[in-house]
Amino acid sequence: MPSEVSIPPMRLSGLEPVFVGEDTLFVNIGERTNVTGSKAFARLILNGQFEDALAVARQQVENGAQVIDVNMDEAMLDSEAAMVRFLNLIASEPDIARVPIMVDSSKWAVIEAGLRCIQGKGIVNSISMKEGLEPFKHQAKLVKRYGAAAVVMAFDEKGQADTFARKIEICERAYRILVDEVGFPPEDIIFDPNIFAVATG
Repeated sequence: MPSEVSIPPMRLSGLEPVFVGEDTLFVNIGERTNVTGSKAFARLILNGQFEDALAVARQQVENGAQVIDVNMDEAMLDSEAAMVRFLNLIASEPDIARVPIMVDSSKWAVIEAGLRCIQGKGIVNSISMKEGLEPFKHQAKLVKRYGAAAVVMAFDEKGQADTFARKIEICERAYRILVDEVGFPPEDIIFDPNIFAVATG
């Protein structure tokens, strides 16, 4: 009988540690600090009311978010500057900064700017093989160097995984590249196999 492979828990942190292991049932990620997910938050950020926007982050943590997702991808914003400004404000608020940050952007420069600001160990959302293997490996090496975990999307050079078989194939290939070639800790990989919700809101 083959022995079971034991993977250590994912260790995340803001000012306080968060462990995500086999016996963890559900991790609440607060997504209201996302300009694409919250009209109220987007309005505050677009109006330059960053201090007021901190109240949104604080409320997320008070309501039980174990991680907060910060996204500044808005056409009317300098996303990189907005990400840096908001994360620096969070860092000065211990009641918010105690939870890990998920740096969320479709632009690598914004993600990297965010990684330079966060305290503790956060999560990058996201990397994928969409642009090819070399950019994927390059980004994974940087995520590892910054000490973060990563959400890996089920995308490759052919596009988004749209069947069960393709989801498994892409995630397995990404895992092997990350673990065997990049030396990425397996416990720091979070797969997003593009499962869409039946309803939102």
